[in-house]
Amino acid sequence: MITQVRLATGNAGKAAELARLMGCNVVPVEAWNPPDEDGSSFLANARIKALAGVLQHPGEWVVADDSGIEVDALDGAPGVHSARFGGADLDDAGRVTALLAALAESDERGARFRCVLVAIGPDGQEFSADGTLEGSLAVAARGTNGFGYDPILIPRGELRTCAELSADEKNAISHRGAAARALRHQLGL
Repeated sequence: MITQVRLATGNAGKAAELARLMGCNVVPVEAWNPPDEDGSSFLANARIKALAGVLQHPGEWVVADDSGIEVDALDGAPGVHSARFGGADLDDAGRVTALLAALAESDERGARFRCVLVAIGPDGQEFSADGTLEGSLAVAARGTNGFGYDPILIPRGELRTCAELSADEKNAISHRGAAARALRHQLGL
């Protein structure tokens, strides 16, 4: 039975969030040195990170994620480039502003958060899970909870943005939560 996994990140907060979602101990990879994420899909990038984690912790379960926002009016962009949309020097608020500016002339507001998790076991066995949170984009940022594009994605059936939801409300419907539940099932946790 799996009692602990390494998460291919240096972010202890992200590891704690995944631990709540997975129901097991999740710890960051020690001295995480992220590899270049040059894959053409969320799955490819998550696999790149998971394999880098395995190199640092052979013999342990390693999980990695890649996630972002896909916007219908932009043919699915920014997608795998979500963390660098608008320029590498922008912070979260700058990326939100850049995305809203790119949609200034569009009435199409459909979008989704997508997350792919990849787990690689001590024997090289690999599992992956995908989760999405469908919604639409607000015309302006609202809310202070969360991070990234949370202030502009309104989940389907909601009036509030993800940044206006509590952490428990967001985890119950989030793309990362859906992927974690699917991965947890595959791993028998």
